[in-house]
Amino acid sequence: MKAIITLALALCTAACGSFGAQWQPAGAPLMTRWAAQVDAANPLPEYPRPQMVRKAWLNLNGLWQYAVLDRNAPQPTQYQGSILVPYPIESALSGVGKPISPDQRLWYRRTFTIPAAWRGRTVLLHFGAVDWDAEVYVNGRSVGSHRGGYDGFTLDITGALRPSGQQEIVVGVLDPTDKGDQPRGKQVLSPNGIWYTPTTGIWQTVWLEPVPAQSIAHLVMVPDVDRGALRLTVQGRGTEKGDRVEAVAFNGPQAVGQASGAVGSELRVPVPRPRLWSPSSPFLYNLRVVLRHRGRVADSVLSYFGMRKIGLGKDANGITRILLNGKFLFQVGTLDQGFWPDGIYTAPTDAALRYDIQVLKRLGFNMTRKHVKVEPDRWYYWCDRLGLLVWQDMPSGNNSTPQGRAQFQTELTRLVEGRRNHPCIIMWVVFNEGWGQHDTERLTAYVKQMDPSRLVDNASGWTDMHVGDVADMHNYPGPGSPRPEATRAAVLGEFGGLGLGVDGHTWAQRSWGYRQMESRERLTQDYVRLLQRAWALKNDPGLSAVVYTQTTDVETECNGLMTYDRELIKVDEKRAADANRGRFPPAPRMVPISPTAELPPAPAWHYTFDEPPPTWASPEFDDSAWREGPAGFGRPGTPGASVGTQWLTRDIWMRRVFTVPPSGVRNPVLRVHHDEDAEVYLNGILTAKLSGFATQYEEYELTPDAKRALRPGRNVLAMHCRQTTGGQYADAGILDTRPSR
Repeated sequence: MKAIITLALALCTAACGSFGAQWQPAGAPLMTRWAAQVDAANPLPEYPRPQMVRKAWLNLNGLWQYAVLDRNAPQPTQYQGSILVPYPIESALSGVGKPISPDQRLWYRRTFTIPAAWRGRTVLLHFGAVDWDAEVYVNGRSVGSHRGGYDGFTLDITGALRPSGQQEIVVGVLDPTDKGDQPRGKQVLSPNGIWYTPTTGIWQTVWLEPVPAQSIAHLVMVPDVDRGALRLTVQGRGTEKGDRVEAVAFNGPQAVGQASGAVGSELRVPVPRPRLWSPSSPFLYNLRVVLRHRGRVADSVLSYFGMRKIGLGKDANGITRILLNGKFLFQVGTLDQGFWPDGIYTAPTDAALRYDIQVLKRLGFNMTRKHVKVEPDRWYYWCDRLGLLVWQDMPSGNNSTPQGRAQFQTELTRLVEGRRNHPCIIMWVVFNEGWGQHDTERLTAYVKQMDPSRLVDNASGWTDMHVGDVADMHNYPGPGSPRPEATRAAVLGEFGGLGLGVDGHTWAQRSWGYRQMESRERLTQDYVRLLQRAWALKNDPGLSAVVYTQTTDVETECNGLMTYDRELIKVDEKRAADANRGRFPPAPRMVPISPTAELPPAPAWHYTFDEPPPTWASPEFDDSAWREGPAGFGRPGTPGASVGTQWLTRDIWMRRVFTVPPSGVRNPVLRVHHDEDAEVYLNGILTAKLSGFATQYEEYELTPDAKRALRPGRNVLAMHCRQTTGGQYADAGILDTRPSR
């Protein structure tokens, strides 16, 4: 397939040669190293449709003119500057870098020349994606419109072309972002927290293609592993009754099977003794498809496919599992947002697009969940080539009106139809949590009917309607697992969110994570612990897959395994890769020195709900007037809590005395559960400052000063916890970590 695309590139004529010197990126808080490799004369020059390749095409990426006007203003006669397509106008790489309001319309204009060799052929204009409502004009004539921010569309512009000379394209775009009812994922007009900068206008490759009057319009490919065949349907454009198609499958240069039949009918292309596609062996077959009109070859395309099957089945213990090629593979993946600091929705280069997938593979992942965004075809191509399973989300919308719900289903249909040929995609996710959730049972069945060859997740996290193929939980930091069901596998659709902002590699001065880490070592240590617990859930209760939040930082969110600019991998690569593959060092023995409430009898603490003097944590402080009660302190029902004493106020201050034996402690660690923010002191020395909340007990290294303060004899452990809403809990202890026997 690589050779096929290289051939197509060699025959491609770049359409924007002389404007490169006029372009420079707009200002941005952060850029990637690939920004310097963007060629303004021919950005993203790669063939954009790897599963239906023709030799002749014309890339229209490059510098266009743009104007931003009132949404009701007429088509402009003058433009305000140049914009680099296909980067959204909000991005630095567009060269503009400014937002568009719902009351404005973004206009694009460029000219091009049709190659002489195309004369007499039908000319198609392809848009990879335009967000959101586009009207297209060629030489002053409207040639079509499209609503949908994530799916490609094609217009036949032959009738609007001049006989020769320069041709003109004008595109007008409206985008209400979060003020509208359309699918838009995490785009908002006022970015904050988990909501990010919007994308308006053209954000995927624009290109022209000449085809004959009778041509191949689409391929539908479904691998049938059990019967050793590819089920292939070839849909035609301008074809007539009696037109036929021929298909040949190749393993390298060797033909392995062929079939022929009518346009629009399902063919079975034999693939005897198929080499199965999987993350460990992502083998792809090549495919040549020929259309014959009145006995003569009218059109041909080159493609590829993978032979693999995905389904549910029982393991030896009767647990419902996700099976790849008939075998259970524990899936470990990341939540992948698909945002870029310099291109927003659009990766700077194809190499950048590929890099994220390469890093995930290097880190031992076998899957990713593409989160409420649809990528260009080439992203899935690299997942196919490199071997990465994909759970594909439908982008969320408000879906609050009948029109909005109808649009959601329209774009859901286009998502499945537009990406269904990629072997990497094994599951469609209809809703993320409850975002715009509606008609869940019907839409889940609708997707399953459209594509019975894949799994369907009705809702990832929180709002399960008990339909589809998986029961999907979100649990931060987690991990946790739902119970497997008779007809549904158990998956953990989101967990983790360990945050670490790295100076010089952040979008803003202040960044956040679900659980903030103080160092790369601490991030790695906690990541490995989370994964070890996740792997334990594989056997009990029977978890089939986990999705860690997330691949990269995004804007103010620093939960990524990589920084937003992709310059740093924030965890130790080897230790993280081992953990993702289920390889862990022997667990040390933990000997309680100051026990927690986890094992009876729960130790007693002195505590108060009234703010004490500043010296309250020092060993000399007299806490005899405080109340006394057994650990832990909090609200019953708080996840992971073992409540011995109710605490329902905003703050609690706690102290307890414990004794270290004369032999001392070899390697002391702090074990703590907190909901929410907490500070823990040892003999008056601050040893941990924890933000957010936990759902279980976790270990933390003592600071060097706290280790030195720990001494044989009498010691004081003190804790302050502050809670704002929801569950609440506070407990801490000291353990001695000793090597396993």
